[in-house]
Amino acid sequence: MPGTVKTQPPPREARRAAIREILGGGGDGRNGAVASQAELRRRLRARGFKASQATLSRDMAVIGAQRAAGADGPRYLVDGDGGALPLEPVRRLVDGVDHSDTLVVVRTTARPASTVARALDEAHLDDVLGTIAGDDTVFVAPRRSREGDRLARRLRTLLGLE
Repeated sequence: MPGTVKTQPPPREARRAAIREILGGGGDGRNGAVASQAELRRRLRARGFKASQATLSRDMAVIGAQRAAGADGPRYLVDGDGGALPLEPVRRLVDGVDHSDTLVVVRTTARPASTVARALDEAHLDDVLGTIAGDDTVFVAPRRSREGDRLARRLRTLLGLE
């Protein structure tokens, strides 16, 4: 339509959308794994966005980006990939799964138990009530009592141990 002006999103919103896309793995031919803010700034610059470290930190806080340990090392996650760490990247962090009637214990390599617990919580598994993480151990509470065996089998399958 003649005379119609198409408005662009404010630079801040466009930059935040680009950050979401980069962290989600879209549009730049890369796998999306961003391990540092410096790397993210380089990718943003390649798209024509300039941002100071302070601005980038604020943007990442606003969009919910968080640094988490993954199977290939640390990376940033953001809502858009659900903010959730999928189970696939944490598989290599899990050493074993054991259970009693009322509790499942997930053993991890040293220190990533909180990452594994978060991935399990954010997977929203119907039969998991919740998790508690230590350093190398995650306690998983089954939603129903005496379901530890069944839940342990399911977690072994989901985590690639069977």
